[in-house]
Amino acid sequence: MQALKGQLTLRGVAIGCVGCAIITAASAYTALKMGALPWPIIFAAIISLFFLKALGHTNLNEANVTHTVMSAGAMVAGGLAFTIPGAWMLGHAAEIDWFQMLAVALAGVVLGLVCTALLRRHFIEDAELEYPIGQAAAQTLVAGDSGGSTGKKLFGAMGLAGLFTALRDGLGAIPSLLFGNVALPGVAFGVYLSPMLLAVGFLVGTGAVAVWFAGALIGNFGIVVGGTAAGLWDVAAAQGIVSSLGMGVMMGCGVGVIAKNILSKAVSLVRDTRGSVAVARVDAASPAAADEAAATAAPGARHRRRLTAGLAALAVAAVALLACFALGLGAVPSVIVVLLAFVTCAMSAQSVGQTGIDPMEIFGLIVLLAVAALSDVAQVQLFFVAGVVAVACGLAGDIMNDFKAGHVLGTDPRAQWIGQAVGGVLGAVVAVAVMAVLLAAYGPDAFGLQGTFVAAQASVVATMVAGIPSVPAFLVGLAVGFALYLLGAPAMMLGLGIYLPFYMSLTAFLGAMAKMAYDAVCARRRAKLPPDEAAARLKAQDETGLVVASGLLGGESVVGVVIALAAVAAGLGA
Repeated sequence: MQALKGQLTLRGVAIGCVGCAIITAASAYTALKMGALPWPIIFAAIISLFFLKALGHTNLNEANVTHTVMSAGAMVAGGLAFTIPGAWMLGHAAEIDWFQMLAVALAGVVLGLVCTALLRRHFIEDAELEYPIGQAAAQTLVAGDSGGSTGKKLFGAMGLAGLFTALRDGLGAIPSLLFGNVALPGVAFGVYLSPMLLAVGFLVGTGAVAVWFAGALIGNFGIVVGGTAAGLWDVAAAQGIVSSLGMGVMMGCGVGVIAKNILSKAVSLVRDTRGSVAVARVDAASPAAADEAAATAAPGARHRRRLTAGLAALAVAAVALLACFALGLGAVPSVIVVLLAFVTCAMSAQSVGQTGIDPMEIFGLIVLLAVAALSDVAQVQLFFVAGVVAVACGLAGDIMNDFKAGHVLGTDPRAQWIGQAVGGVLGAVVAVAVMAVLLAAYGPDAFGLQGTFVAAQASVVATMVAGIPSVPAFLVGLAVGFALYLLGAPAMMLGLGIYLPFYMSLTAFLGAMAKMAYDAVCARRRAKLPPDEAAARLKAQDETGLVVASGLLGGESVVGVVIALAAVAAGLGA
């Protein structure tokens, strides 16, 4: 454990846990409200370094482990938010309690942790996948020079967004929509006054959001307004076509990820990871690889491998029992879930490593459909299946990004894995609590395309379980999304634009336009500086934009959860 000294520290875990609770709560709210969830890793890296430096002497490895703890719960929240609310939309809210949601989350966390422990060496060291998000986090820490201004920018942005949200949602002093009275049948027109959604558009980037907005124009003004005016269909039929087409494009993108990045390399993946699975342990970072290779022949090393393999087997068996009894899946579905979760976690790790995309809800849908085909499971339990797999795949993508950052910086992966376990378990508890509070405060009718929380991915899962409104439109979207992904286009963003209400897409587009204007102003200022000063100014510009946008996103999310808590408390008091 000597190698963990100075990396996995008490203060780092404490900072990471506080940040994890906040980021997880914000991520659950964002995923439900926006239908999207940006990676929080770079933001967590900046904040971890800032607080550790404020406490005194630190190092990049301690900051790296701290940010690993801090960001771990975000994808756990995403896995739950992208699946479970679909059951609420179908009228099953009374059949799901907080204990079952916690069982889903913890089962997914354990599977994700075990799978990535087995496959870390293959994806990070042997295959040397890019993991662009993980590399960006490492470079952020290397280049980080956080001072007092970082905290002022972050908490200032959070405070402004929180105050705005309190005035809008808590007191009703600010309207939610501008131009919401414009009458366009079938189109939810307006500008959503949301700091969070503006920040999402700013963070995602101009090109991707432009495609997102193009999808919104196609769906709302092409199909709904144009098709209805041409007499091709009525408004209700047009809305069914739009939702089915958007779902198809997003699903097609997920199928494209699997076909292009995973199935084409499946043979080599199985061959190359066979040794890693047999070892079944969390190995040390690459600088110590030679020493470890020499140690494998020692009886002590073999004993440690057998012990770790046994612990991993016990963890997987515990998940199977949890799924079987706590979630009522039965023996056969539980075994299917556990086995396919390992396959989909490997698929998720490869997808994130090559593209930065983690279609966790698509992997959940794949296993859901397999369980439905091979066993007789109640409809509500299919959402448990999708939730377990989505959480596992989401956590797997996050861990592998963190492992890549650690590989670049020389961080001990054992310290990161322990940090991820702490953050993952804490994130599971926080995510379940937030979702339970939101459900209690707003009711199940608030979830869905016409509700307060659009929960786009969960809506897709619900529709796949209950029945697609327009199968031809879905198939067209499936083919389009698949083809666009193979061509390198951001098909997921196009499908999201088609599927989401127009006012959300318009507001995200305005956020992207703000990013374009911000970059143009900063570029003009840099052009007047010497090259060295211009490079430093570019770094400061990128960090400032990221921190302020993240503060806006987090401020609205956290205050939104607080408002929901207040509503629940008021209801209990009454």
